[in-house]
Amino acid sequence: MIQRYLQDLPHGITLSCRATGERGRPTLVFLHGFPEAAFVWDELLEHFAKPENGGYRCVAPNLRGFERSSSPADVSAYRAKHLVQDIAALIAIEGGPLECLVAHDWGGAVAWNIANQLPQLAKRLAIVNSPHPGTFLRDLKSDPAQQEASAYMNFLIRPDAEQLLAQDDYRRLWGFFTAGNEAKWLTEPVRQQYREVWNGPQGGSPGAGLAGGCNYYRASPLRPPRPEDPAAANITIPHDMLTVKLPTLVLWAMEDVALPPGLVEGLDGYVDDLTLERVPGATHWIVHERPAFVAERLGAFLRRQ
Repeated sequence: MIQRYLQDLPHGITLSCRATGERGRPTLVFLHGFPEAAFVWDELLEHFAKPENGGYRCVAPNLRGFERSSSPADVSAYRAKHLVQDIAALIAIEGGPLECLVAHDWGGAVAWNIANQLPQLAKRLAIVNSPHPGTFLRDLKSDPAQQEASAYMNFLIRPDAEQLLAQDDYRRLWGFFTAGNEAKWLTEPVRQQYREVWNGPQGGSPGAGLAGGCNYYRASPLRPPRPEDPAAANITIPHDMLTVKLPTLVLWAMEDVALPPGLVEGLDGYVDDLTLERVPGATHWIVHERPAFVAERLGAFLRRQ
């Protein structure tokens, strides 16, 4: 059974969390991305809490700005250092270090930073279609295909992005999921889960729950450069701020239209102990499309000595 609760952090942020398993058990933390929420991990939370699958304590927080978690109005509150602080505090409350930090999309951006800055917080790292900041910055600067694939980021930083995304029953957001695929997993009950998140707490007006997610893009310079905005072209990250020493599993769905396969090229130059699996026929939404596959690969990684 999924446990739902609000977790107050020492620095004044509250994260709404979903969890399975007992506190004190070896722990897995799952970080979601945009435009999603913690509920996307429910099947994996239930899977890994079972004794035959490790009997883990599994926790999936809604990142700040999502669902019922704190949503500061200031865009600067969504910079990476604050997102890292939230998850580091949650891990401390859970009694870390974690057996594994598991992350997708924007959650992966947080997880890559934690693995570099605070590696003592987790024994392993598992990434699902979330670009390493080193390869992402490289391709945003120099690869026209990646620049085109990431052009949507410059839409999401518009001051009216939330209102535009909410139009016509979130037509643009459903398009994120269905671009290039049938998205058979996107049933009406699943759509309603998304609507509840996007409408905001207490059934707010359409789009009220999207401001925090859009602020992630507004706060980050990692987006395609434009004549009026140098964005990624203006950034240099020292190599020692990009390296990862933790054993790391990367599952990469090869049909991701926003994050093409080139982003995993050169990844071994940043990650010392890398297990990389390219997954043909899957899209960015592989956690929805193939949850059993993701669970099987993650389970094998967790059992590895």
